Amino acid sequence: MIRAVNALLVSLVLGACASFPEVDAAQSRMLQTTGRVSTIPQLVPIEGLIAQAVPGRATAFSRDQLVARAANLRARARAMQGPVHSPATRARLSEAVAAYPAKFD
Repeated sequence: MIRAVNALLVSLVLGACASFPEVDAAQSRMLQTTGRVSTIPQLVPIEGLIAQAVPGRATAFSRDQLVARAANLRARARAMQGPVHSPATRARLSEAVAAYPAKFD
C-alpha cells in the first residue's frame, strides 16, 4: 500500500513538471498580442455583443425539433423521479441489512 501511495506521489510530482506545448504557445501568442501573459475577462454590455452577432439559421423545423427534444427530456426526467427498485427488491434489501446491522453502521 505504501509503495502504491509513493508511486502515485512520484507520478503527480513528475506530471506537474511536464510542459504543455499548447499552453506555452497560447501564452506566447497572448504575450505578443497584448504584452501580458494572461488577461482577466472583462464584463461588456450585452448590446454590443448582440450587435456583433451573426443572424442564426433557425427555422420553424429546427424550433420544432428543439421543442420535441425538450419535451422528450422532460418526460425522461419525470420517469426517473420514481423508485429505482421494485417493492419486492426493496423488502429483500431491507431484510439483508437488518440481518447484519453491525456491518452497515
